Amino acid sequence: MAAPREDWQQERTRVLAQARVVVVKVGSAVLTDANGLSAPVLENLAGQLARLRTLLPQGTAGAEGSAEPRRLVLVSSGAVAAGRAALSSRGHVVETTGLAARQAAAAVGQGQLMQAWDKVFLAHRMPTAQVLLTRDDLRARQRFLNARNTFAELLEWGVLPIVNENDTVSISELKFGDNDCLASLLVNLTGADLFINLTSASGVLAADPQKNPQAPILDHIDDVAALDLGQLCGGKTSVGTGGMYSKLLAARRASQIGVPTLILPGREPDVIIRAFAACGVCDAPEGRTPFTGGTWVCPARHAIPRRKFWLAYQSDPAGNVHVDAGAARALLHKGGSLLPGGVFRVEGSFQQGALVRVLHEGQSLGVGLSNYSTSDLKKIMGLKRHEVAAILGDAHYPEVIHRDNLLLDAAV
Repeated sequence: MAAPREDWQQERTRVLAQARVVVVKVGSAVLTDANGLSAPVLENLAGQLARLRTLLPQGTAGAEGSAEPRRLVLVSSGAVAAGRAALSSRGHVVETTGLAARQAAAAVGQGQLMQAWDKVFLAHRMPTAQVLLTRDDLRARQRFLNARNTFAELLEWGVLPIVNENDTVSISELKFGDNDCLASLLVNLTGADLFINLTSASGVLAADPQKNPQAPILDHIDDVAALDLGQLCGGKTSVGTGGMYSKLLAARRASQIGVPTLILPGREPDVIIRAFAACGVCDAPEGRTPFTGGTWVCPARHAIPRRKFWLAYQSDPAGNVHVDAGAARALLHKGGSLLPGGVFRVEGSFQQGALVRVLHEGQSLGVGLSNYSTSDLKKIMGLKRHEVAAILGDAHYPEVIHRDNLLLDAAV
C-alpha cells in the first residue's frame, strides 16, 4: 500500500527549506517595460537571488560540518526585447515578428542583457557566467554530459550561470521553443530540487482568463499531467514567446522527474524571499509581508529517472524499430527489454547508441537507445540469440534496447 501523499503546504515548506539547487526562470514580460530592460526589476531580482543564496538549505552539512550554500541557475529572457528597445532608442524602429528579425534583435540585445545582469549582481559580489544554448547542445548525449559538467563546475565555484537560448544561431529544428522549455530541461541537467518560474501573472488561474477574467488563482496543482492545458490557459504574452500554457508544460516536465514548480508574480517586489519567509525559512524583507500566493505545482507521485527524461525530451529519434505483438507485450506489460527476435522492420540510418523510436502496428510504444546500428540490426532482426551469435560473433548484445535505456510513452 502506497504511503499517503504529503500535504502540498507541508511539501512546499519542506522543499523551500531543503532545496540545494534552484533553477529560476524570468521572462521578458517581467524584465522589460516600454523602454526596454527595467533596471529596478533587475536590481530587485539580483538582491533576491543574492539573499536566496545565503539561505543555507537544511540538512546540507559539508565534509567539515559546515552547511553548503544554495546553488542557483538563472534562465533569463529579454534579449530580443532589449535589442528592439536599443535600436528604437537610436531611431531604428524594427518589427521582430519573423525568425530572422528576432535573431537579429537578439544579437543586438544579448550583450546588453548580460551587461545589465553583471552590473546588478556586481553590487552583491556575485560572479556570473553567460551560457547560450540550442537544443542541439542537449540533444547529443556527449554534448549533454559536457554541458552538465560545465554547469557543475560553475556552481561549485559559486558562479551564477545566466542562461538564454542562443537565438542568434538557432534554426527552427534546433530551438527549444521558449525559455520555459529550456528551463525545464535545465532542471534535469543541473539536478535541481526546485524550479521557480517568475511570470507577469499572479499565478495559474482556475479557468482561461480570456473566457473568465474573474477566475480565482489556484494555490496548488496536484496533478499537472491530468490538466487540459489548452482549455485552462490563454494565449502568449505580447513581448515573450510563451504564456501560462508553456509555463505549465515546463512544470509538467519538471514534475515528471520529481521536481516541484513554484509559479510566482515576478514584478511583485521581493516575491521569492517573501515566499520563503511564508514557509518559515527566513524573515521577510523589512517593510514587506510574507507571500503565500502564486501556484505550487506538485511533483509526480511516480517520477521517472532523470536519464530517461533525457530520452523523452532532449533528443530526437534517429530511426524507427517496428516490433511484433509478442515484443510489444513484453515491453508494455512485463517490463522487459527489446530482443532481436521481436523486431521485424528497421527504418532510418543510425549508429550504435542512437536513440530510436519503437513502434507496434504503427503506434509509438516509446523510445530507447539501440545497442545496434541500422546495418547490424537488419542482419539480426527476427533471430534468436544463438542465431545472432552465429552472425555477429560473441561480442554481441542480448538486447536491441535494454529496459534501463527504454522509456515507454505511457511513462510520460
